[in-house]
Amino acid sequence: MSLMRSICARVPRTVPVAFVLSGFLILTGCPGSTGPGPAEPGPALPLTYPDSRRVDHVDTYHGVEVADPYRWLEELEAPETGEWVAAQNAVAKPFLEKIPRREEIESRLTELWNYERYTIPVKEGERYFFRRNDGLQDQSVLYVADNLEDEGRVLIDPNLFSEDHTASLRSFEVSPDGRLIAYSVSEGGSDWRVWKIREVETGKDLDDLLDAIKFTGVSWTPDSRGFYYSRYPRDSSGQGDGSRQVSVHYHRIGAAQAADDHVFSITDHPTRLPYGEVTDDGRFLMIHLFDGYDSNGVYYRPMDPPGAELVRLLDEWDALYDFLGNLDDVFYFKTNNGAPRSRVIAIDLARPAPADWREIVPEANEPLEGATLVGGRIIAQYLKDATSTARVFDLDGTPVREVDLPAVGTIGGFEGTIEDPETFYSFTGFATPGRIFRYNSATGASVVFRESKVSADLDRLTSRQVFYESKDGTRVPMFIIHRKGIELDGNNPTLLYGYGGFNVALTPSYQSSRIVWMEMGGVMAIANLRGGSEYGEEWHEAGTKLDKQNVFDDFIAAGEWLIANDYTSSKKLAIRGGSNGGLLVGAVLNQRPDLFGAALPLVGVLDMLRYHTASANARQWSSDYGLSENEEEFRALRAYSPYHNIRTDTCYPPTFIATADHDDRVVPWHSFKYAAALQQAQGCENPVLFRIETRAGHGAGKPTWMRIEQVADQWAFLAWALDMKG
Repeated sequence: MSLMRSICARVPRTVPVAFVLSGFLILTGCPGSTGPGPAEPGPALPLTYPDSRRVDHVDTYHGVEVADPYRWLEELEAPETGEWVAAQNAVAKPFLEKIPRREEIESRLTELWNYERYTIPVKEGERYFFRRNDGLQDQSVLYVADNLEDEGRVLIDPNLFSEDHTASLRSFEVSPDGRLIAYSVSEGGSDWRVWKIREVETGKDLDDLLDAIKFTGVSWTPDSRGFYYSRYPRDSSGQGDGSRQVSVHYHRIGAAQAADDHVFSITDHPTRLPYGEVTDDGRFLMIHLFDGYDSNGVYYRPMDPPGAELVRLLDEWDALYDFLGNLDDVFYFKTNNGAPRSRVIAIDLARPAPADWREIVPEANEPLEGATLVGGRIIAQYLKDATSTARVFDLDGTPVREVDLPAVGTIGGFEGTIEDPETFYSFTGFATPGRIFRYNSATGASVVFRESKVSADLDRLTSRQVFYESKDGTRVPMFIIHRKGIELDGNNPTLLYGYGGFNVALTPSYQSSRIVWMEMGGVMAIANLRGGSEYGEEWHEAGTKLDKQNVFDDFIAAGEWLIANDYTSSKKLAIRGGSNGGLLVGAVLNQRPDLFGAALPLVGVLDMLRYHTASANARQWSSDYGLSENEEEFRALRAYSPYHNIRTDTCYPPTFIATADHDDRVVPWHSFKYAAALQQAQGCENPVLFRIETRAGHGAGKPTWMRIEQVADQWAFLAWALDMKG
């Protein structure tokens, strides 16, 4: 796995399933309220919130005093915090249970979730490894097959990991000889993982057990006797210390983790994190250095002779370099060096100076999202107005063909080796549940490997892409999806989603929960805000640090466009976002509480002055956010930080805040402090609910039962809040 694809796991974002969760409530109107009166019998108002003790804590930033009255809620293990969390759930859960239509929504969600789905196969040797879910399995099961005509046999069933199915299989790597598989297990959605080794033939686990690990895969040596990985130092209790830097280690199969060889540590910089990867030909150990999302470093060391000197190949930290693979002593990279929409270059190790780099695939009009080396070809994936295309090139950059895609949508995959032309890719769209294709890079032949079928009439749906102007005149795209035949009368319940950060593009994809929302008569709108990768690095940078307000302006303008074009009205318009998108919702809610009828900030980054204090991982987000330690960036952060810009006695729309107790990516105290402040400040009867899920994390690994329950709560909440008729 390449560096850029692997570090995507540390972006503070929620996974596609969490992307469709949440709902909010509009109840009895009050002076200045944007919400309607109660549409049906349901939960009663006003709510009595748990007591949130205020303290006189003040921090001083660059001469500016900033109050933090709920600092005590950062003590996640304190008994008082636990009691406060339980009291919040004691308000939220009964409220949600009383909402009409919840049962029918959960029933329909269960029906639509119940369809067979697969992941892209991974080929190692002559075997194929893939995950399959029969529909309602809480965790997808890993299968191994000797050929593609074989349905395969179960190799790892994570539904057996825990009674409540909240432990999940997070990642796996098969040894080059196909005999062993290293796999990682996450408990309750945590980013911390335990790695184990299983025999592929027998299905039995070896005694090997590795912990103090997160945000890293493993990379096997060619002899299949061991692998490289990165781990955190241990704290006084023996647990991994996520506030410190990782080091690269080598594990020999059958040895205790304590005996693993130390390979490499960063000693000349306080925040850079190293990760090891063995090249496919086994000749080099690559060391990828991560320190934020705007640049990285790459070192390498020959595997032979042992102990060869480490070479700092790319150490200027001037751009992003995604290692694609090598052919002998020529390394191929996707990079935005000198190309904000990215290009592919080749570096000959004998002449590594930038002046000697060869441009293989030049920068195009569309941003290059990803590239792989497969069967002596380069497969390049591009975005064109937030939809996917793919092109094939020879290793000298000669164009070969475009990949013929079935429709407008999103692709992923094309992984493989430089020797083997066989690869696989996935395709999905708003009304396409998911197809997996087997592709030959030499011939261009593309054959369906698996295709999902669902119990919904997807032909009843329609989607369009519109472009609107943001506050500064920037042209921003937005997808709108709904049932055919709706009237543009300004009365459609509409759910507006955005993210706007970390080079993440929002592209068409199928989600069962969206289908239920649209069957209920709702409109889905997905805005492609600045901060993402939709138009390359310039688009990304325009939504970062001192320019982060552009993201909020883009989102507000999207809501205004939907209202001006008669899709909806303020009282019918809900907004949602998770993680960095939770920040988005919290910020625009403060800036324009009058524009929205409900708000859904999920697992959000909400205290922008202290987000970086939570972990070494969180500090890496400073490439997008900046740091309060820097005066100019502090003033930008202070101006929009959701926790710090809540206004007392303002009538905020009904708001449902959600987090999870095992979220160690965006720590839950962000939501704790924000919820306490918003409940205290609310100037009308519109509810501010706070739901804290247990045995769950940032989103990945949630069992199916938990996902369905959460969506049922939230969609029912929206149905009542936005006065959606059954």
